[in-house]
Amino acid sequence: MEQDQLLKTISKEELAALSAEQFKGRIVLVQSESMAEKAMRFLLDQPIVGFDTETRPSFKKGQVHKVALIQLSTPDTCFLIRLNQLGLFPLMKEFLESESVKKIGLSTKDDFTALNRLAPVQPKGFIELQKLVKTRGIGEASLTKIYALLFGKRISKAQRLTNWEATELTEAQQRYAALDAWACLKIYDKLINS
Repeated sequence: MEQDQLLKTISKEELAALSAEQFKGRIVLVQSESMAEKAMRFLLDQPIVGFDTETRPSFKKGQVHKVALIQLSTPDTCFLIRLNQLGLFPLMKEFLESESVKKIGLSTKDDFTALNRLAPVQPKGFIELQKLVKTRGIGEASLTKIYALLFGKRISKAQRLTNWEATELTEAQQRYAALDAWACLKIYDKLINS
């Protein structure tokens, strides 16, 4: 798609009229140390990974929760790693600080601030989509609107304010979380290859 063919912005009404996107890949829920180690060893060997986090929402002024979930996606598999159960373990820290794996995210500064509440981490190898889309003449900053402009599909945010520290994550929560990280990867691929 040529840059001048891209729509620059999208209205709420136009967005609402689009069909919903779905992640059709494999979702791996990581809740144990052994699973976490296998997942991170696999991800450390990937050239590029989509990245996002989820935090339990706070409805009281001044109350801040820690990151509960980190989502890391390849084109066909998304790992949902329960940081509220595992903490920021050594291999996760190594991954976040690795320059050899490109990590694609949106509004990553907020994620880094939240991750540093768990343990000190110096993220490296990250590509911020909000900066990249500006260079392509896109005047939107939200994942939902950027994705809609590029792919003509809507990312539902219905699960965003759910409890990410719940003992069990629902299937809807897992699909939502996987979609966000995978969508970052897809947006990046589309922008650098068009």
